[in-house]
Amino acid sequence: MAVAPVKDIVIVGGGTAGWMAAAAFSKIAGKQYRIRLVESDEIATIGVGEATIPMVKVFNAFLEIDEDEFLRKTQGTFKLGIEFVNWGKIGDSYMHGFGEIGHDLGSVSCHQYWLKMRQAGEAPDLSYYSINSMAPKSAKFVRSIADMTGSPLGQIANAFHFDAGLYAKFLRGYAEVRGVVRTEGRIVDTLLRESDGFIESVVLASGEKISGDFFIDCSGIRALLIGQALKRDYEDWSHWLPCDRAIAIPCESVSPLQPYTRSTAHSAGWQWRIPLQHRIGNGHVYSSRFMSQDEATSILLNNLEGKQLAEPRYIPFVPGRRQQTWHKNCVAVGLSSGFFEPIESTNIHLIQTAIARVINLFPNSGFHQADIDEYNKQTQFEYERIRDFIILHYKATQRDDSPFWNHCRNMEIPATLQHKMDLFRSNGRVYREGAELFAEVSWVQVMYGQGIRPQSYHPLVDVRSKDEITAFLGDIQTVIRKCVDVMPTHEEYIAKHCAANI
Repeated sequence: MAVAPVKDIVIVGGGTAGWMAAAAFSKIAGKQYRIRLVESDEIATIGVGEATIPMVKVFNAFLEIDEDEFLRKTQGTFKLGIEFVNWGKIGDSYMHGFGEIGHDLGSVSCHQYWLKMRQAGEAPDLSYYSINSMAPKSAKFVRSIADMTGSPLGQIANAFHFDAGLYAKFLRGYAEVRGVVRTEGRIVDTLLRESDGFIESVVLASGEKISGDFFIDCSGIRALLIGQALKRDYEDWSHWLPCDRAIAIPCESVSPLQPYTRSTAHSAGWQWRIPLQHRIGNGHVYSSRFMSQDEATSILLNNLEGKQLAEPRYIPFVPGRRQQTWHKNCVAVGLSSGFFEPIESTNIHLIQTAIARVINLFPNSGFHQADIDEYNKQTQFEYERIRDFIILHYKATQRDDSPFWNHCRNMEIPATLQHKMDLFRSNGRVYREGAELFAEVSWVQVMYGQGIRPQSYHPLVDVRSKDEITAFLGDIQTVIRKCVDVMPTHEEYIAKHCAANI
């Protein structure tokens, strides 16, 4: 028996989440669906998520966006990874680079051979075996070269830094050309059908009612539909992730233009540094239990590298997730579905994956519960595995210089994370479970970078002679060094390909 299709899609809220959703649905649905986005100019968006991970390239490619044009319009730069400073111990630093670490030898991962030599005191830092970690040290960048598959120059993995407000504006133009209708207005009420509790319409302050078949809640932390109207509970993870405040301040650019994000740990949180073409985005994420707002602001202002360009913005948040992100005829996308501090730049990625899941499980008017349950199951798995990776940054520390770090070092952690840490401590092994976001190389870099030391290494490493391993690792270092030497600087590359008209 045929079931009527969904025809009217209403997106509540603009910003990055709303306009990413609008752009994606306008791309796949064309004008066969009516897509309406409601947003209010009175309500500011969070807009601090200016750093991404490489999967955002998949989203832009899906939209068939010209990458250089996108970077020009968003004042964007390239990102090869994240440098972490003062996390394991004060004075420490390591790079979480995207992409691969060396290449496998036989059936054993490169990092296992490195572990053997490192434990013997005969290998340099792990970053020397990744072009994504070495290029940033010289402020170098080039896009991966497709016809150099056997070279590190063909294995470069990049993401972007961009102005999130300009990205939303760019996608708005994309979506409106494809038929999305934007309505300006503040929502004051949500009307539910008496028969089944589905959302029937939203009511604007003007009195206008906007009806729809399928509602996408992109209203941010306020969660107007999924939280306020449909009463879906929020799972608070602050017992594992104690930071609950952020302060954001832009400053003037300085040279060189770095192709990476920097995260510097302070006494009760950490500071981000995100270089764009026209400014540097800075912020301090901290725990209000362990630090006052005035002290957190002072720390951030004292650590700016350029002239302050605006007054501080203060952003409270609760780390966690909505227990059901799809309920009845409403799905939450973006901060209405959950929030992670931007330490690993996951929030824009979570918008992207939510949109992809909605497309894969797109409903008809029957809104079958099996589809909704599958969506929620996949979302829960994704959030919990990202949660574990972020908790790792706080748990894996030797810092004992403040009550905050003593709390983090001694706190209980989820069993899933404990298992990963125990496995790595034994023989340096890491396994990616199912479709979890972060790959083995990401876990290796963060765990080792923050002081977790395996007792040994994969036993099959010893099948190779020490001389063979030394030559293998030495060749990787040499080739990467030569590749970095011929790369242009990040600033030169942008000037040639995608400089904005600032």
